[in-house]
Amino acid sequence: MVRVSIIGGSGYVGGELLRILSAHPAMDVVSVTSRRFAGKPVHYAHPNLRSVYGGLRFLGGDPVKAVQDSDVVFVALPHGKSVDLVPALLEIGLRVVDLGADFRLKDPEAYRKWYGFIHPYPDLLKKAVYGLPEIHRDELKGAQLIASPGCNATAAILASAPMLREGLVSNNVILVDVKVSSSEAGREVRPSTHHPEREGSMRPYSPSGHRHSAEVVQELRLVGGREVRVSLTPHAVGGVRGVLATVYGFTSHEVSERRLLQAYVRMYGRERFIRIVHRAVGIPSPDPKYVLGSNYVDIGFAAEADVGVVKGFAAIDNLVRGAAGQAVQAVNIALGLREDAGLEYIPPHPI
Repeated sequence: MVRVSIIGGSGYVGGELLRILSAHPAMDVVSVTSRRFAGKPVHYAHPNLRSVYGGLRFLGGDPVKAVQDSDVVFVALPHGKSVDLVPALLEIGLRVVDLGADFRLKDPEAYRKWYGFIHPYPDLLKKAVYGLPEIHRDELKGAQLIASPGCNATAAILASAPMLREGLVSNNVILVDVKVSSSEAGREVRPSTHHPEREGSMRPYSPSGHRHSAEVVQELRLVGGREVRVSLTPHAVGGVRGVLATVYGFTSHEVSERRLLQAYVRMYGRERFIRIVHRAVGIPSPDPKYVLGSNYVDIGFAAEADVGVVKGFAAIDNLVRGAAGQAVQAVNIALGLREDAGLEYIPPHPI
């Protein structure tokens, strides 16, 4: 069995990691850390797991010492909190998956622009593998440091990539509209993210430059083989879980829905966790409701030839495919395990 630990296991993402790993046939959770819940059983933070982990308790103190007997460590800390921790974990020979943003971007200068700090480990940025399996599957094999993508970026990249890969966007500009549920903001309560304040509301935030744009640009440049510009605007909506991304590209020539279908099938037709949604299969458009709790991505598309616009859609569960599930999928690949191990969960309906 692969020995697994989680640093920062009391948040929503930590809880989803614990839920997923409880059913993993090849991984065993040996330690979980939390400063807030140190010494308390795991179910104090995650009541749904009360009958699963028995006597497992959160550890406090030095997180490196707490997880040193592991093979794989998932780091589920806020942005900026893992940048100095990850090198110490790598130094003692652990395989690390960082679910924050601290190692996602290849350009050290991008951290100054988007996150307000100078990245102290540019060498590790080069070594880190961006954990989006549909684009980086080969690089993930054997990877020691995996930078797990953000949830908004995951949905935006997957919805856009076939358009860019096949040159269907003439001016290489992508506009992204993302509808975001409240759990994306994490467990800590703030006036702007507290669910009672969000319920019933629909509002944009970070409209003049969301930092997940940097990930989308980085990956779409790679997919398309050329420069691309991205404008991403997230909108807070009243749901607890789920992300829906709508992407827009402009084309100077007519692109039919059949042409779009071919592009999406060529890229995703054999992907385990991507389901192409189209009226031809009886489901007209992606909806996060039908992927909740799972690692699936429901992807759709549309063409408006009269205005020269092509559109892509992606629905995900932000805590699973946008975080914990995608991280487990990436580790499965890195370890040479079955890619869907521990991730076979089918979404419930109705919900």
